Amino acid sequence: MKKIKVYITVMAVSILALTSCKSKTTPFLGKSSIEDVIEAMTLEEKVALVVGTGLKFGDSIDKNSPFPIPNQPAPGSLAAKSKVYVSGAVGRTLEIPRLGVNTIEMVDGPAGVSFMSRSTAYPIGTALSSSWDVDLVKKIGECMGNETLEYGLDILLAPAINIHRNPLTGRNFEYFSEDPLLSGKMGAALINGIQSQGAGTSLKHFVANNQETNRIEVDAIISERALREIYLKGFEIAIKESDPWTLMASYNSVNGNLATENYDLLTKVAREDWGYEGIIMSDWEAGKDPVKQMKSGLNLLMPGPYQDTVLLQAVKDKKLDEKVLDENISWILNGAMKVQKFKDYKYSNKPNLEENASIARSAAAQGMVLLKNENEALPLSDKGQNLALFGNGSYETIVGGSGSGFVMRAGPTVHIIEGLKNQNFNVSKSLEDIYTAYISENTPPTGMIDMTRGRKKRAPEMLLDEKLIQTMANESDLAIITIARISGETTDRSIEGNFKLTEVELNNINNVSQAFHAKGKKVIVVLNIGGVIETASWKDLPDSILIAWQPGQEAGNSIADVLSGNVNPSGKLTASFPMKYEDDPSAKNFPGTPVDNPKQVIYEEGIYVGYRYYNTFGVETSYPFGFGLSYTNFSFGDLSLSNTEFKNELEVSITVTNEGELSGKEVVQLYVSAPTGNLEKPIQELKAFAKTKNLAPKESETITFKIDITSLTSFDSEASAWVAEAGQYIVKVGASSEDIKTEKTFNLGKDRVVQKVNKALVPQVKINELSAKQ
Repeated sequence: MKKIKVYITVMAVSILALTSCKSKTTPFLGKSSIEDVIEAMTLEEKVALVVGTGLKFGDSIDKNSPFPIPNQPAPGSLAAKSKVYVSGAVGRTLEIPRLGVNTIEMVDGPAGVSFMSRSTAYPIGTALSSSWDVDLVKKIGECMGNETLEYGLDILLAPAINIHRNPLTGRNFEYFSEDPLLSGKMGAALINGIQSQGAGTSLKHFVANNQETNRIEVDAIISERALREIYLKGFEIAIKESDPWTLMASYNSVNGNLATENYDLLTKVAREDWGYEGIIMSDWEAGKDPVKQMKSGLNLLMPGPYQDTVLLQAVKDKKLDEKVLDENISWILNGAMKVQKFKDYKYSNKPNLEENASIARSAAAQGMVLLKNENEALPLSDKGQNLALFGNGSYETIVGGSGSGFVMRAGPTVHIIEGLKNQNFNVSKSLEDIYTAYISENTPPTGMIDMTRGRKKRAPEMLLDEKLIQTMANESDLAIITIARISGETTDRSIEGNFKLTEVELNNINNVSQAFHAKGKKVIVVLNIGGVIETASWKDLPDSILIAWQPGQEAGNSIADVLSGNVNPSGKLTASFPMKYEDDPSAKNFPGTPVDNPKQVIYEEGIYVGYRYYNTFGVETSYPFGFGLSYTNFSFGDLSLSNTEFKNELEVSITVTNEGELSGKEVVQLYVSAPTGNLEKPIQELKAFAKTKNLAPKESETITFKIDITSLTSFDSEASAWVAEAGQYIVKVGASSEDIKTEKTFNLGKDRVVQKVNKALVPQVKINELSAKQ
């Protein structure tokens, strides 16, 4: 009996021991709570996780990058041991297999997956937004998401939705508009499309990355109201309407604090005011103080990994509470569970590139803007016409900008000449041979690094000999002149020779127009550009002007679709084209002071950005915000309001009719003029927009908008609140900001405080802000 009793006792102890071991089983992400997973991490794992694992695929050194060399993980470090799933990723988070913590791999992508010559190059952001078609932009997002997912990547670093504050900003091509509503809606559409495929996004650059000149050191001084109404509003709309997986803080400072170290921006605004629940990460190598970044609410410092030693020591020295690390890690782990590798998705490595290219072609055509079309020069009436193609861009068409927005495309670039030939137009072979030889002989060599970032050096525009022009005028039925521009990351554009046309370009347009018009023949200018240029000095010369933007890899086919009339242009400008650069309200303080190396830029124009300025102050534009012609004509019917006294919502309806002989689409733009009370207001602001379906001749469509109380608000900095002031409001509906077709009024009976927010981002520098009251 004694032996049996001992045996039973030993068994009991063994069972207790096994139970105890089982209770201490290592937690596993997805099966255990996030809190338990974090608790099981070593301090070294924690600091390695919040700084990412860096660029680990042996990139070439990019001397134009804000960081001099890719940060390679130290041999034997946690980062070095982390598995690389896709060599084309530009950064990734730490993988911790024992805890089930998977890596998140990221890739550049505003115009498509910037990935090893295997991806579709889509139209630039400005081209997409010029369609004013959220469904189309969402479809492009679905294509981008498909490629991101099937190549085994997790997050596409897109979209970029900073405001077109100044025409010279180098990255305007990536951005959508000078208007925050349009930017936010387009951003949300792209995000929803990408994330519907199981890939994530990174909404960027948060906030006020409105210049490339000294972007790392410059401090953007902006009033609270201008920040809330103009520069933050697009981000707020996109976050609330699409929930991006990550939010990327920008390089620059905002009102004295670096964006990546800005508690007001990252925590008070994004987390508390907007309720954002994704990962907040840095732009690559942004920021200086990793400890301050952690405390400010920056969850992930990309691309790492050198900051881990700083953070490790800070925790040991009691300068950083480990609980702050834990909180930041919790956001990362929540994001890690969203990616498809966490769900064991089997990547095909075969996205539908053929279909995606076809959709990219269609989207590019939908975003093209017809600025001028006299004497029915377009569409081209006869595909048997003999065409004379002038301009380097006719033969080497620019498909996108440079830097992180550049895409190493899967398919060959379709240049304008090829697109026209594909549609059976006769193109002058002798002129083609002249340009091909000239471009070949005059193109400077481009290094591999610049090539992979889209910074190919280009031949200067050829000055056309008058005899050659005359020969072409005799032999050809019509002239097409392409004006091409490239811009990109790290460098802003110049006024001379970029915003303005060069003397050679002006001479060519003038001489070709004179020669062809003397023969009764027409001249078309195609603008293969990434942003606003000067047009006022030369726009009277050609018969037609078409902005093709930088349309992606199917450029030539898309342009030919519009020129031929296969697609009726329906794009509208998303930024104002001034008469001259000096007319832009930000021109006098861009890019800041001192001019040669700006450390501070004061946004003295305040809320008067783009059309808000031109319309309010009566400054003439060359082409206004929202402008764009069609090959047909549209009429707008009577405007109908559901009520003349505003309560909680107002319904606005209008019928649009195609009065012409060709099918086409029209963009309907709704602006609201608010009463001036305690707060001065722009004369009008875009509050809604819609694009009709493709209307057949004489066909009509009724468009209905709903305006809620938030559409009537302005930001009151003193009260830190969004306020709708009592008085008479005017609803205006039209085809551009300067082409209002009809309007009606309604009343708001009393002031309403719609939302109180945190007091945040208060400028410490006096701003001599522009005022209409002056």
